Amino acid sequence: MPALTPIILAGGKGERFWPLSRRSNPKQFLRILPGGQSLIRATADRLVPLAGGWKGLLVATSQALADKILDELPELPNENLILEPESKDTAAAVAWATLHVEKRFGNETVVGLFPADHYIAPANVFHSAVTSSSTYAAEQSVILTFGITPSHPATGYGYIERGARKGSIDDLTVYSVQRFTEKPDLDTAKAYINTGGFYWNSGIFIFSVKTMLDELASYAPEILVPLRNSGAEGFKDVPRISIDYAVMERTKKACVVPAPFTWDDLGDWTALERVLGSGNSNVELVKHIGIDTNGAIIYATSKDEVVVTLGLEDVVIVRDGNVTLVAKKGRIQEIKALLKRLKEEKGMEHLT
Repeated sequence: MPALTPIILAGGKGERFWPLSRRSNPKQFLRILPGGQSLIRATADRLVPLAGGWKGLLVATSQALADKILDELPELPNENLILEPESKDTAAAVAWATLHVEKRFGNETVVGLFPADHYIAPANVFHSAVTSSSTYAAEQSVILTFGITPSHPATGYGYIERGARKGSIDDLTVYSVQRFTEKPDLDTAKAYINTGGFYWNSGIFIFSVKTMLDELASYAPEILVPLRNSGAEGFKDVPRISIDYAVMERTKKACVVPAPFTWDDLGDWTALERVLGSGNSNVELVKHIGIDTNGAIIYATSKDEVVVTLGLEDVVIVRDGNVTLVAKKGRIQEIKALLKRLKEEKGMEHLT
């Protein structure tokens, strides 16, 4: 058995990448990275060395996406899919996946939870950090996460405030977690940056099965007990809540390691500037002819498309089939509200 059992969390929707990301084709299947890989394929390729091969890699997803996952990851054994009968947010997903590992490998197994849609580089630095952190999590019975040093006062991420220094792992420093905070407003985010000691929450967690199940039993029995006692049937009785709210904001066993690797959660279209930006004024992923257009992100599914612009600044233009999105970059976080409006429009539900 490898030192770590990595689990890819691949049940999300990624609505802020609409119209490319839809219910039938959520964000983890998008091919927006250099090289043309889907996000979940890039994540799996990054984790396979840590898993000791494909047999050691698990994927947690919904039953509706199972076939699509196996098409994207044909090397993955069918039994390595952890299927949720319905989506109940990340607390249920974590509990269900951890119970699966307990049954299959035992409660001393060290688990790493990794979202399917992150950009991380370079791989060797990431591998070293995860391997060292796995050893620490097992020896100290803690739930360890990576904190990302903020580059700007982002309002789309959760934050972690570090506490006292607890020790070191090779070249990495481990801190206790003072608190987790949800996505702040701009003034609060600026205060976090100016204060120092705050990190973006990477959403990566490393822990032993026993440690996580003990903390779920203490802080979220309403999630753990139905799933442990009733299996998949228990999902109907589980509240919809994130693992941050259910456990991480309450546990005394949370630790944070400042990440030594580059990370981006690829949360919305503006992430393409950070990952693909080449120093040009615009990020152009389709033929674009423009005059006085600056700070634009322009994408089309068909490479035969031509987008022509005049006098635009700081916009996102996305063309997918018969749908076109045009939005100010500063409001791209509001796409979920736009999708709600679409669902309410007669005859438009299929577009979501």
